[in-house]
Amino acid sequence: MQKVVSLLLVLLLFGSCYQQESLTPDAWDLTDRQLDSISFSTTHHYAQNYNFYVKADSLCLLVQQPAEVSDPLLLDTLVVRHDDRLVVADILTLPSDTVDSVWVRVARDQQTMGWTRETQLLAAVAPDDPISQFIDFFSDTHLLIFLAFLSVVVAAFVIRSLLRHQARIVHFNDINSFYPTLLCLLVSSSAVLYSTIQLLAPESWRHYYYHPTLNPFELPFHLGLFVLSVWVMLLVAMAAFDDVRRQLSASDALFYYLGLAGVCAVCYVVFSVTTLYYLGYPLLIAYVAFALHRYFRRSRTRYLCGRCGHPLQQKGRCPHCGAVND
Repeated sequence: MQKVVSLLLVLLLFGSCYQQESLTPDAWDLTDRQLDSISFSTTHHYAQNYNFYVKADSLCLLVQQPAEVSDPLLLDTLVVRHDDRLVVADILTLPSDTVDSVWVRVARDQQTMGWTRETQLLAAVAPDDPISQFIDFFSDTHLLIFLAFLSVVVAAFVIRSLLRHQARIVHFNDINSFYPTLLCLLVSSSAVLYSTIQLLAPESWRHYYYHPTLNPFELPFHLGLFVLSVWVMLLVAMAAFDDVRRQLSASDALFYYLGLAGVCAVCYVVFSVTTLYYLGYPLLIAYVAFALHRYFRRSRTRYLCGRCGHPLQQKGRCPHCGAVND
């Protein structure tokens, strides 16, 4: 399995390489409207023909031109509903609008299109991309608080139950494999990196949110490092799954998977939240020291049985073949 994981990692590194085409001499021969569109896209991260989907229950659109609105009672509006797909048809800037100077015209189809302020639009829609929707789902504040509470409660219950029954669990009664410990460390460090990007480079994360990719080599270093950590996390999870399956029975492996999932969930929630208040960095150092100490002192195989070669934590009678090892 280790060879398979190494091969997949090498293929990922070399398969993601790309060569950027050189620009032609007339590449920047653009009109003023095109330059304005590029400037808007740089600061707002979307432009004309960008696709959204409606995540709110509904979104109200204005049929008239925004500059023609004089009496709110005479407005002609239409409504798009949850899960409707929208495309940006036009963008208009009104410096005289004191509420929001940017108006966006979106269309569901040729008969259903209208204007709305950018603030109202972005609060009700999300990019029509599965990666962006995944980010939007896990960035919800209420969901994060709920997951934090649920993860701590469930993990505490599972860990307590496993310890009472002397079951195998990462960090406390671990198997002879470094992959589960490594997986927990990767989840923790990735959560710290994720929150650091949101804290120190929010615009780069916002741009990634509107233009996501799974290729780490197409991104700036900090974003590419985060995406690469997610790929490595998946590979390590596969290796951990295989080691647990080989070393434990089916029932013990199931409980081990549950305990490992609970520990990873707690690590993600705790480190992603505490890093926003700069507490995640010293906490991560302490957790890494704790995890490595527990593994090398409690879980790493120190001896092998002289008869059957079964790994032993200490000298004495082998539980596998019964031979006494002095």
